[in-house]
This record gives sequence, structure tokens and C-alpha cells, in this order.
Amino acid sequence: MGVQNRRTAWAALGVVYVLWGSTYLANRLIITDVPPLLSGGVRFLVGGGLLALVVALVAGAGALRMTRPQLATTALSGVLLPAWGNGIVTLGQQQVSSGLAALLIAAVPLYIVVLRALTGDRPRAATVGGVAVGVAGLALLLLSGSSGSGGTVGNAWWGPWLILLAGLGWATGTFATTRLPVPANPFALAAVQMLVGGAVLLAVSLGKGDRLDPAAVSPVAWWAWAYMAVVVSLGAFSAYAYALASLPVSTVATYAYVNPVIAVLLGVLIVGERFSALQVLGGAVVLVAVVLVIAAERRRRGELAPSAA
Repeated sequence: MGVQNRRTAWAALGVVYVLWGSTYLANRLIITDVPPLLSGGVRFLVGGGLLALVVALVAGAGALRMTRPQLATTALSGVLLPAWGNGIVTLGQQQVSSGLAALLIAAVPLYIVVLRALTGDRPRAATVGGVAVGVAGLALLLLSGSSGSGGTVGNAWWGPWLILLAGLGWATGTFATTRLPVPANPFALAAVQMLVGGAVLLAVSLGKGDRLDPAAVSPVAWWAWAYMAVVVSLGAFSAYAYALASLPVSTVATYAYVNPVIAVLLGVLIVGERFSALQVLGGAVVLVAVVLVIAAERRRRGELAPSAA
């Protein structure tokens, strides 16, 4: 792999760090004025539609074709990832600060290890140790509650638990796409996932009576909504796909503990979020646990960077 290509790959990974790390703050700015499930539904329908259009223009309409098993996997992961995972996160962020939500979601790699163990994949002792450390960190975050959120809509005790439930959906969807048939084109997979997830979120939102009053939506919320639908949906995934094709998977996986740091910094600097000492300690323990798990899995698989012409 040439030096220039490696620099480009690392730049792409940096885009993933920042864009995905900023989603929690963007969600907070949107749901102040827009019903959470409605905001997610529209975001994913717009983002999925745009990405499908790009795939059709660049790779041809045939790239969007899928076999029935591939379509079933894509639909299932669309329900688990955008609808369950992101949808419930936006609900939880009504009660939890953006930084705390990101720290709780950082536990997703730990969930995946547990899912693998439940399906017969025996993890290394170092991996189990990392998960144990992560559980301790999550316990500290849950004990701290959602206090110190810096002016979020609510402060209910169940907010952090809702974020953990969202993380379970994201982990299950991620795990399913590694075990079940998926389309060859990852952009087609992501486009249909977003369309399915957006349709589910919008249906649930309208079914529960959510309505949008455009006059009540602030310019900040409109911009954050557009940013999530276009920049994050298209830019972040494209950068992720490029980084994944050019760097070791274990290196790309570092987004799992960089994103929460970005989210915390943005929350503190832009909207003045504050964290208790217990939350800071719990978040640090979770991030250490994710680093331990990813490092253990890297040694287990012995991954090498793919060569490039």
C-alpha cells in the first residue's frame, strides 16, 4: 500500500471518527424541536434514497439487486440497526446527555463478543477479561444515572437503560450481517438498510401520533437534521467503506472508542454538557475495556492490511 493511499485511508478513518462521533450532538439538537422517531425516519429515508441513487449511478441499477436471502438479511439488519439501534438512541437522548449516550453505546463491541460466545465461538481469556472490565464500567455509568446532562429534556432513571437496549439492537444487527448472506455491494446493503429502518421509524412515529410543526423547528435543528440525512448518511459510510478496504479491520474498529471521545468533547464544548466524577470514571473504564477487547481480537486473528496496487 503506497504512502499516499495510506494517508488517504487514515484521512477517511478520521472522517468516520468525527462524523459518527458528532451524531449524538446532532441528535440532541434535532429532538429539541422534532419528535425523535419522526426525525430518524425522515433522516434514514432521505439518506437511504440518496445512497441508492448514488449506487445506481456509479455501479448501475444491477448493484441494488439482491437474492431473497440477501434481501431478508438486509431487511432484518435495517430493523435492528437504524430502526432499533438509532431509533431508541434518539428516544433515550431525551433523558441522557449526548456524551453519556455515546459512552454507553461504546459497549457494542462487548455485546458482540457475548453474542459470539452464545453461538459457539469461544473467546480468548483476554477478550473475556475485557468484557468483564466493560461490565464494571457500565455498572458505574448506570449507578451515576443521567444527572449532569447539561439541560437535556429530561432526567429519568431509565434513560441510560434505554441507551443500553439500543446498543443491544445495534450489536445484534451487526452480528447478523456477519453470519447471514448479504449483497456483494456494501453501499447497496447500507442504502436498503436505511430505507427499511426509516420506513419502520416513520410508521411507528405516525402511528403514535407524532406531528411536525415546521414553524416550531429552529434553524439549528433544521441544519442538524440535514447534516444527519446527507453528510453523515453519505459521507461517513463512504469514508468507512474506503477505510475498511484499505486498513486492517482491527484498526478501523478503533472508531468504537474514538467516537465517544469526540461525542463527549463536542457535548462539553458546544452545548455545555457536564459529567459527574462517577460518569467520567465509568466512561473511562468502558473505553479501556473496548481497547482491550479489540486488541485481544487483533492478536487472535493476526489481521494484516490488504495490499493495494
